[in-house]
Amino acid sequence: MAWDTERTQTLLLDAATACFSESGLAGTRIDAIARAAGVNKERIYTYFGNKEALFETVLSRELETFVAQVHVSGVGAEAVGEYAGAFFDRFRESPHLPRLLAWEGLERADSRMGGNTRLQNCVAKVDTLGDALPGVSRGATAQLLLSIIMLAAAWWTMPQMNRLVLAGSEGTQDDPITAADRFGRERHRREALVVQATGAARELLAASAA
Repeated sequence: MAWDTERTQTLLLDAATACFSESGLAGTRIDAIARAAGVNKERIYTYFGNKEALFETVLSRELETFVAQVHVSGVGAEAVGEYAGAFFDRFRESPHLPRLLAWEGLERADSRMGGNTRLQNCVAKVDTLGDALPGVSRGATAQLLLSIIMLAAAWWTMPQMNRLVLAGSEGTQDDPITAADRFGRERHRREALVVQATGAARELLAASAA
């Protein structure tokens, strides 16, 4: 029976995504990925070359899907707010993605993973957001996009701060996990992000019109 190369690669990529998001690049062993996929580890070297190349492939696959799914719809501050909400929704659907990005930043910040393709995707995202903010400078638009990404991702990359800060928001001395569950559910965090992004966009539009 012929070997199903596409299925094997998918199994390895899915297993690698879970392992890398949990333990990072340095903390993940090839053996663990192969075991989780139910595939001989030699297939990893055959298809992907080495562990770092596999990590880059995993991240590129996730980002390609992300780029295709998150768009700005409309013009004005409210459109930007909903765009921020869309970022949050996408991360909620795939919480491993912000974790992969965090691990990349910690372990491979200078490696330029994704190369020019990834850079061009970011350029396109700035252009698209700029279309929703007529008159706002490209630099200010890029800063706003970066803020949206960081604020949306942090819910899944710094859960300890979510618990501590939200527990303190009501002056409670309750256990942080219990308090955060009451005061900081994902729905509330999304609402806050939309409000913050909308307000920032409104200020940029007002400044550009002054």
